[in-house]
Amino acid sequence: MTTTATTARDRMLLAKSAARSIGLLGDAEKRDALLAVAGAIDSAAADIVAANGEDLERGRVSGLSTALQDRLRLDEPRVAALAAAVRDIAALPDPVGRVLEERTLANGVALTKVSVPFGVVGSIYEARPNVTVDIAALSLRSGNAVVLRGGSAAEQTNAALVRAMRDALAARGIDPEAIQTIDEFGRDGARELMHARGIVDVLVPRGSAQLIETVVTESTVPVIETGAGVVHILLDESAPLEWAREIVVNAKVQRPSVCNSVETVLVHRDAARRLVPAVVSALTERGVTVHGDSEVVGLCADVVPATDEDWATEYLSLDVSMRVVGDLDEALAHIRRYSTHHTESIITQDAGNIERFLAEVDSAVVMANTSTRFTDGGEFGFGAEVGISTQKLHARGPMGLNELTSTKWLARGSGQVRP
Repeated sequence: MTTTATTARDRMLLAKSAARSIGLLGDAEKRDALLAVAGAIDSAAADIVAANGEDLERGRVSGLSTALQDRLRLDEPRVAALAAAVRDIAALPDPVGRVLEERTLANGVALTKVSVPFGVVGSIYEARPNVTVDIAALSLRSGNAVVLRGGSAAEQTNAALVRAMRDALAARGIDPEAIQTIDEFGRDGARELMHARGIVDVLVPRGSAQLIETVVTESTVPVIETGAGVVHILLDESAPLEWAREIVVNAKVQRPSVCNSVETVLVHRDAARRLVPAVVSALTERGVTVHGDSEVVGLCADVVPATDEDWATEYLSLDVSMRVVGDLDEALAHIRRYSTHHTESIITQDAGNIERFLAEVDSAVVMANTSTRFTDGGEFGFGAEVGISTQKLHARGPMGLNELTSTKWLARGSGQVRP
């Protein structure tokens, strides 16, 4: 069932052809296919980790950033987690064929709006082998074929993962051409993917702000934009010290290289003396460099003076900026200016301020009294995610199975004609 393809376009055309049969698979068939994929990833774990070691060594030599090395790294537990995520996706309800709306016209024609697959989903991303598995699994579960461009940094890892997944499909009698990688075609392949309108139905970029901007600007294929995460936490006047300390440390330290980690902490001036020294101390004890405004610098010794650039920076590292604000209005103004509309959280015991924050902050996910690290498809119960959409059309926030479907109207008549 595997066909030789010599160009990126050939691979995309194979995916488009395979999408027809994938879209007709039933719930049980898709579930069984994903369970086979999970088993194949488990069985190939040693090969996947070895391939990943080659990519990591090449990345270290070429100066790949620490954040990207962390995202790239796969060990046996991380591979097992990838397989577990696929099993979680398999267990989710089938998103295809859901009846979204029904009505009967006055002439007796019955209309039904149902969910259907997109067809071919493309993704361009950087040094994230987990995305290779997550998007492939989500695409298959939602009846789509997938074309992946995972970048040169993870080329060997992605090849091993795709090989395992394609072999699993072929063993189940399902067209393996439904999973394609065009990594070997480099930037030219990525460019072809961005211009594959009519072959690829939707394109989802994941990675740096520069990568996302390039895809959004250059692509002729419809794009679901996932954004960088200049993420804010506001410590309000009534924020409990324990909550403030634990939530900020978790949001920064638990995994600093991901887009839902906090990058800027805002502190209400009336709580600054009570909160700033304790929070800064807890952060620095965990190896975090705090870039603070003049008031933060005045309250703590181990703080680097912040520059204007810090407020707009997605560090993706053990760095965080911290600023004292006069009140909720000033905090909201700061967030409006610098937010990338990903995730923001307020820590407070003031119910009125919670409701104002939730209502006025224009981000994909807005939280109260919890860590921004919960902005995640797995944490939201989606099994995995395609990405965190920061746009407002079609999908916003963590994107799971339902966001990989479109709709169509079915009309059933009995000889009616329009007068």
